[in-house]
Amino acid sequence: MSRAISAPFPPDRRGVAPSRDTGAGRSGGTARAVTRTLSDDPLGGTVRRTVLPSGLRVLTEAIPAMRSVSFGIWVAVGSRDETGPQAGAAHFLEHLLFKGTHKRTALEISSQIEAVGGETNAFTTKEYTCYYARVLDEDLPLAIDVMCDLVADSLLEPADVETERGVILEEIAMHDDEPGDEVHDLFVQAVYGDHPLGRLISGTAETVTPMTRRQIQSFYRGRYTAPQIVIAAAGNLDHAAVVKMVRQAVRGTPLDSDPASPAPHRAATPAVRTKPATTVVEPKETEQAHVIIGCPGIDRLDDRRFALGVLNNVLGGGMSSRLFQEIREQRGLAYSVYSYASQYADSGLFAVYAGCAPGKVDEVLALTRAELARVAADGLTEAEVARGKGMSKGSFVLGLEDTGSRMSRLAKGELLYGDLMPVDELLRRVDEVTVEDVNVLAAEVLSRPMSLAVVGPFGAGDFAV
Repeated sequence: MSRAISAPFPPDRRGVAPSRDTGAGRSGGTARAVTRTLSDDPLGGTVRRTVLPSGLRVLTEAIPAMRSVSFGIWVAVGSRDETGPQAGAAHFLEHLLFKGTHKRTALEISSQIEAVGGETNAFTTKEYTCYYARVLDEDLPLAIDVMCDLVADSLLEPADVETERGVILEEIAMHDDEPGDEVHDLFVQAVYGDHPLGRLISGTAETVTPMTRRQIQSFYRGRYTAPQIVIAAAGNLDHAAVVKMVRQAVRGTPLDSDPASPAPHRAATPAVRTKPATTVVEPKETEQAHVIIGCPGIDRLDDRRFALGVLNNVLGGGMSSRLFQEIREQRGLAYSVYSYASQYADSGLFAVYAGCAPGKVDEVLALTRAELARVAADGLTEAEVARGKGMSKGSFVLGLEDTGSRMSRLAKGELLYGDLMPVDELLRRVDEVTVEDVNVLAAEVLSRPMSLAVVGPFGAGDFAV
């Protein structure tokens, strides 16, 4: 395939460029797909978005300097969309879709992509599931056909359900043997309790073991509908060609459905109710203790998320951060210490993780609490805020160096925000963060009651919030 880029359409009065193509949908007659040019970014390529009659959306970023393409199918379904008895169904389904379709066996799915040097994978989160492939540009037609086939037309054979049940139970057991991972789940459960956000993405042995094929099939066909799906691709590609190949790949499958509008992005209200601050300890005879202290943060659409990113960078986002310098560099109390923010449609978290010798936990926690209280009371300096802003901008731009991250940016913008913020606009929003913005947010968030999660050789009564 030669390198190609589509010529831009003349923009309309709103700064976008509409066009239409036609094709026959399952409902019969003539169906129309609407295409718009979203941006022609100097830091990237031309971004276009097509909405098919079924409500399925296709977004691409054409980058002719690349010789590869990343192609992803993103479904607005995650573990928080499960009922209690379904816990783990989204993750179970992620495994099963690679096990075979009417056109391909599991071996053919993997071997066809690997034969051209490509790679495929998938992951499940609390709010969405992604299936993706990365291939040479000339092999994009194969990647589209394979990935659309497995997402749209999986068989979910009973024997495969049983095989993958065993695999998932082993995955859960492996996770339980990784205390550094387990403590994050423990912390989320401490904050959200029985709310779906507090559940394990994988489910538990108690929910996965009795789950039936019928339950998984119902979840699959009920949730994996065209309006809930965003297809994104980035690299050396032609948008119109991608749309044509996607339409061909899903023709005659359940995704080739009657006309519908795309599903809106997940609502931000009402806000999730969190539990009162608590301490949760998982006693384990480990050589290292793993601790997380934190509290509810802000949701994904909160305009203060840019200020929170700056705060996180300065407090525990790198080797120059306050916590890293105080706990590791100056005192040598921990190898790993960092802060992080997680954001969902209607909630969020802010937390600090540290891994240290069990005998040093009290000192690490005391230093962490003192630093959080100091920043809440006194805020950050102008120099620190400037450094935090530079870290935010640099990490974002450097993160766009490959087609996979660009593909993810397209899909997340559409799926999670309902809009794709241009790179320049995002950098401008970070630049506009002031010292006051950060310090007001720090005073609010870091003064909230903190929950504590601990995995290590301790008893439940060894800690207090």
